[in-house]
This record gives sequence, structure tokens and C-alpha cells, in this order.
Amino acid sequence: QVQLVESGGGLVQPGGSLRLSCAASGSISSIYDMAWYRQAPGKQRELVARITSGGSTNYAVSVKGRFTISRDNAKNTVYLQMNSLKPEDTAVYYCNVPAVPLDYWGQGTQVTVAS
Repeated sequence: QVQLVESGGGLVQPGGSLRLSCAASGSISSIYDMAWYRQAPGKQRELVARITSGGSTNYAVSVKGRFTISRDNAKNTVYLQMNSLKPEDTAVYYCNVPAVPLDYWGQGTQVTVAS
């Protein structure tokens, strides 16, 4: 079992920045990839960014160049630095660890971008 706890969400003005954190605990030796997803009201959950255990990353087109995913393996923590935030980035952001048979998910943290 893996437990994921997110933090760092909040209300920010357009153009502002936020940094999300996700701390993993439990069977952390089984963690390889880690990712951030988001779900806006009335929309499907979508992948925002993913990072492998080796540090390779990929991003959704909508956030590329604005968001940066990183991880600190010593702290079992993954981060999402979000810059130049837009109102359309408003969503609940979820930390994810792929697993078989079911992925692990955090409880989610709300990010609201509004003036």
C-alpha cells in the first residue's frame, strides 16, 4: 500500500504561481513513475505531468512551458511548480502512482485561478 498526501493548493490570480507537493509513504520501494492529474468541474480527469524514477518527464500540451514536475527520491516527494497560471488551470489536482491492479491516488488539492 502507498499513501499519498498532497498540499500547496489555493487561490491565485491569473499569471501567478503555486507549488504543489505530494508526499508518499508506505510501500514506497514499489514506486517508479509519479504523476499529477487534474479534474475541472464537469470534465474528465486528465494527465498534467509525469516523471519516471530516472527523472524523465512529459507534460500535457496545455501546461508545457508553464509547469514543471520534479521529485526528491530521498523525501519520497513529487512536486508540481505551476507558473503563469490561467483561469482554465482551475481544478482539483491529484497525485498519482501507477500500480497493478489499481493506481494509487491522493485526496486532491484545489487550485483556483481567479482575479
